[in-house]
Amino acid sequence: MRKVRYVLGLTLLMAASLYLLPALHASDNPVADSPEVSDLLTQAKTHALQLRNDSDTMRGFATSRVSWQSHAEQIETIKGHVNNLGKVLQKMSDRHPYASPWQQGAIDRVTPLARELASNIEATIEHINNNHSRLHLPEYKDYLSANYELSASLSELISDYVKYGKSKANYERLGSELEAPGH
Repeated sequence: MRKVRYVLGLTLLMAASLYLLPALHASDNPVADSPEVSDLLTQAKTHALQLRNDSDTMRGFATSRVSWQSHAEQIETIKGHVNNLGKVLQKMSDRHPYASPWQQGAIDRVTPLARELASNIEATIEHINNNHSRLHLPEYKDYLSANYELSASLSELISDYVKYGKSKANYERLGSELEAPGH
């Protein structure tokens, strides 16, 4: 009986070791940042900045007397930026399995916010198409404010991830220089 417990205990210990070995090995060899994902984040940042600026311009339309056609043209410009951002985010999503953990987190956090913005843009387009003469209503102004707020949040989030990636790369470069033989 004692021998059975010993063998069972040893078997469980070996199984636990085999289970934990990959995790321990992974902590010694972290996944490197994907240069492609970093580049895509930089591209996404550019699109998000354009979105924020154009959404801010359109938000100003709510207090001015521009034609509904001007609203329609501006929202189409914004829609183009959203579509371009969506293409970049799709490429990032395709690279998700090859991204480092922080890059995966960036993809996972940015994507839902971009989807929410795209949904708001579609609602704004629908409002413009169905209410040409009602672009002064509070509901429409709320759309414009929400579009700006979402685009500003998205731009800030992506910019923060890009800054983090650059700082991390610089930190790692400096660390390897300090550890280099002869220095």
